[in-house]
Amino acid sequence: MCVWGVQLPVAKDAFEVVDLYHMTSIRYAVPALLMLPVLALLEGRASLSYRGAAVPAVVLGVIGMCGSPMLVFIGMAMSRSEHAAVIVSLQPSIAALALWFLRGIRPANFTVGCIALALTGVVLVVTKGQLVFVESYRELVGDFIILLGAACWVVYTMGTSRLAGWSIWRITVLTMIPGALATVLITQVMVFSGYIHTPSATQLLAVGWELGYLTFIGVVFAMLAWNFGNRRIGPQNATLLINLLPVSTFVFRAIQGYRFAPIEIIGAALVVTALIANNLYLRAIHRSQSRSKARAS
Repeated sequence: MCVWGVQLPVAKDAFEVVDLYHMTSIRYAVPALLMLPVLALLEGRASLSYRGAAVPAVVLGVIGMCGSPMLVFIGMAMSRSEHAAVIVSLQPSIAALALWFLRGIRPANFTVGCIALALTGVVLVVTKGQLVFVESYRELVGDFIILLGAACWVVYTMGTSRLAGWSIWRITVLTMIPGALATVLITQVMVFSGYIHTPSATQLLAVGWELGYLTFIGVVFAMLAWNFGNRRIGPQNATLLINLLPVSTFVFRAIQGYRFAPIEIIGAALVVTALIANNLYLRAIHRSQSRSKARAS
């Protein structure tokens, strides 16, 4: 989460030299090419086959590995990296709302309250407490696009349950491939339309460390670390660590010299507090249910 939090301001700075479309293409295409032979080495050549699951894997890959990062980057180009960090950290709340509206699984009242508190915090960060949007329409549109990108990742995360029997490595690689291909296709369409231009070698070298961080640390290392940690500590504990995302972004931006308004700090703190409180509440519910089952058996 710390790595993902830092990569947002890193990417935002790099956009001044290389457009977000080429950035997204490179940071997913390169890891896909690197991780494919590793998957074959670890699990055998048979693991490279989609075996009847091509449609869900491709759809999820395009949504999660193309739609999500590209929308977040498009929105962040119009807004700010700290906005992106706070909005992306709402993913547990987005997932709870999705389960409610799509599957009729209503969250507990406490969870609903935490979601409302987190949304309040986001509004404070985005508006700086000024509910007059005349001078910030572009940022508001960007923030909404970031929210769509975060929702895409929730869809991807929830949808991977359809790939039953696949290892984490296999899910990651075989969904990253169609996602990377989609980002490359979109980027080329944008080039041919004249909307963007292919960056020169000089431009790529100018953001060499940013590209290296976003590609090898932000995608390869971070995704493997997240999947490994998720297996070791469980999804509930892993979800709690999402709170580190906005914290690391705010700290990195402060190191860069940005001075946050007090209302922005309060808003971010509300989001983090709401997510932690809900996680602890769900832990308590889970422990209570486990004790009840133990007594019943």
